Amino acid sequence: AAAAPAPAAAAPAPAAAAPAPAAVAPAPAAAAGRIVATPYAKKLAKKHKVDINTVRGTGLNGRITAIDIETAAGVPPTPKAGAAPAAAPAKAAPAAAKAAPVAPPAPVGTITPLAPMQAAVAKNMLPSLSVPVSRVAMKICTDEFDKLYATLKPKGVTMTALLTKAVGVALAQHPLMFSTYVDGQGIIYNDKVNIAVAVALPSGLITPVLKDTAGTDVYQLGRDWSALVKKARGSGLAPADYAGGTFTISNMGMFGVSAFDAILPPGQTAILAVGGSEKTVVPVNGMIGVKTIMTVNCTADHRHVNGDVVAAFLVTLKETIENPSSLTL
Repeated sequence: AAAAPAPAAAAPAPAAAAPAPAAVAPAPAAAAGRIVATPYAKKLAKKHKVDINTVRGTGLNGRITAIDIETAAGVPPTPKAGAAPAAAPAKAAPAAAKAAPVAPPAPVGTITPLAPMQAAVAKNMLPSLSVPVSRVAMKICTDEFDKLYATLKPKGVTMTALLTKAVGVALAQHPLMFSTYVDGQGIIYNDKVNIAVAVALPSGLITPVLKDTAGTDVYQLGRDWSALVKKARGSGLAPADYAGGTFTISNMGMFGVSAFDAILPPGQTAILAVGGSEKTVVPVNGMIGVKTIMTVNCTADHRHVNGDVVAAFLVTLKETIENPSSLTL
């Protein structure tokens, strides 16, 4: 067997630590018979009858300062001119009033039946959750879209109407996104983009439908939507008002929600969850700029729509919203 390597030579003893440098004493106050002191220090020396020749300066290059003279005289330092007096401790802010708890609308510990509208929502949720879905998100700049809305709002066009118009125009270029899947059989393609829009009411959630959003002008959509909302909050919607949707939008941006996922409604291919717009610092032409950005999340039936199809639709929607001039044609 090969011989074991010889042990390594012992490391040399560490060199003796160098002596610590001696502390530098302050320079003497007098240099070649000349007193190095500030004018104010000389004035204070006369005032307090301090022999300036016996004082060592702590200033630059041993210069005697006013503090050196006051220290030698045993008097407290003079506050600097213009120095603000010490602030008094701030008074503690009064405690915010405690919010009173909200009383339940029914006796506690009892079963309260759901309102018919909410009962219908509950009935539809379980079938929805049995569908395999994909979720795809996209950030969209809304600066130009917001400018367009500012010009249309005085003419009766709501943000919902303008948004459904943009989504309808984008969907028209992706027919699979507003098709209908028939379990075990195949796909039915629809000729119109009918968009259901979620509306929250005290009695539950309902989704009035704006018909043919791609082919109807934005002004008519504004009038149609105003009429639907008035009916929903008044006498009530007729079944025809919330039937026939081929795509759904749920918008919670008005609540300050930045992003969320929505549950796919039964019988539809996809739903778009719209978050609120936020001022965001972004790179612009190699520099830093601020743009208004919103996040949309699309949930789609993965049985017949793959993620790349959803992504392609969102790219089209992004282009439509960021360049919205065609929406008023």
